Amino acid sequence: MGIKSKLAKIYAKAVIRKNNKWIQDQTGSQQKTFRQLISSAEHTAFGKDHNFSSITSYEDFKKNVPVRDYEGLKPYIDRIIQGEYNVLWKGRPIYFAKTSGTTSGTKYIPITKESMPYHIMGAKHALLHYIYETGKSDFVDRKMIFLQGSPILDAVGGIPTGRLSGIVAAYVPSYLQRNRMPSWETNIIPDWEKKVDAIVEETLKEDMSLISGIPSWVQTYFEKLVNKTGKPVGEIFPHFNLFVYGGLNFEPYRNKFKELIGKQVDTIELYPASEGFFAYQDKQDRDDLLLLTNHGMFYEFIPADRFYEENPPRLSLEEVEKGVNYALILNTNAGLWGYNIGDTVMFTSTNPYRLKVTGRIKHYISAFGEHVIAKEVETAMKEAMAQTGTVISEFTVAPQIHPGKGLPYHEWLVEFDKEPQNLDKFASILDQSMLKQNVYYKDLIDGKVLRPLVVTKVKKGGFDSYMKSIGKLGGQNKLPRLSDNRKIANKLYELNQIL
Repeated sequence: MGIKSKLAKIYAKAVIRKNNKWIQDQTGSQQKTFRQLISSAEHTAFGKDHNFSSITSYEDFKKNVPVRDYEGLKPYIDRIIQGEYNVLWKGRPIYFAKTSGTTSGTKYIPITKESMPYHIMGAKHALLHYIYETGKSDFVDRKMIFLQGSPILDAVGGIPTGRLSGIVAAYVPSYLQRNRMPSWETNIIPDWEKKVDAIVEETLKEDMSLISGIPSWVQTYFEKLVNKTGKPVGEIFPHFNLFVYGGLNFEPYRNKFKELIGKQVDTIELYPASEGFFAYQDKQDRDDLLLLTNHGMFYEFIPADRFYEENPPRLSLEEVEKGVNYALILNTNAGLWGYNIGDTVMFTSTNPYRLKVTGRIKHYISAFGEHVIAKEVETAMKEAMAQTGTVISEFTVAPQIHPGKGLPYHEWLVEFDKEPQNLDKFASILDQSMLKQNVYYKDLIDGKVLRPLVVTKVKKGGFDSYMKSIGKLGGQNKLPRLSDNRKIANKLYELNQIL
């Protein structure tokens, strides 16, 4: 055990002892955060426009501050870009995190000197929880890889701007910099496929212990390693024992990863976004995430099935219930107010508050009122794979409203790595799982409005071809798990990626 590994255990113990104080009083830490946010932003343009000086309670806040998406906040962002100070938060942002929007084009999410430390702290504390719980810290003495966007930043309105992962790369602690891969030269390669090839060459002979990234990106990296060497990843990197991920549900990829790695490794799930770092997995025997309530953000929650009402209920943390699907609304020390991030979450525990990410408020299927969400299709896929020994690379689901014949149905477009022996049985397991999970879907099947789902096989590499065709291969881009239209499905057919 190296010196860094020994010190990591001591440091982890101290940090967890400190964290336990706010974990034991999460609603109290939220109330404190709320007061600090309102006080700090009282004299900003947004604070004056929304009478922050008169806000003394959460009820006051809801009356004064409506829920907005990026489009609603964009006029204030534009003022920042034009050079104005004290618009959404004190001073000016130190960065803009650049993300892709569906209606807004490119989005510029402010990061302030107050919010930046929490983007770093979330991932660091997740690893420290792991060290404290398991006693495993050897990985800090070996090489680690973080598959991420380019660290090269542009400037918008005089503010450094780039992908969040590229911004955060500059804040990796100095004691880990020697361990960190890929190199700067490799990390700045703009073409994703060439970048992964370079990472393979650069890491092939290294003693990798921790690998981190969005599952779909890491899968591509692993496949290239295996194809090049003919060996499983766990044999190429004998000390690789920890995979850290976020951005996508890992369950659809788990079987494939086990096959590629050739052994079981520990995993840690993170819940980061350009808008903030919200939660992480703090227990290895649980698959839910601890909500970070003292990280400069005051959370609100809207029941997802009421989100599109004219005046949906807005709830604080102490009002949420387990098992209810909520849209997540943010108020942050980066100057986001009543901000709809677009994610949906479901609480699994309220002591402490733990949750699972269930999908996107706009990524659902309700062509017939079925309200199918990502969590349901991912659960169904997990069951079907487990029961049939199937391994998939990727999948998405779309409604088929006007089939050539017969009743409408949900089309599951699946790229198999290992196909089921009986595709009809595989489809039946998916359908039975959906019937159990979603009463609306069951009613539509029983009422002969829909017929059972249909599985369509996608060619190997078909989804990569789709992402490349829309200019979103690699980077921070993720394939939607499902959608309420056939844009993705139709494009796959158009590209001749259907078997």
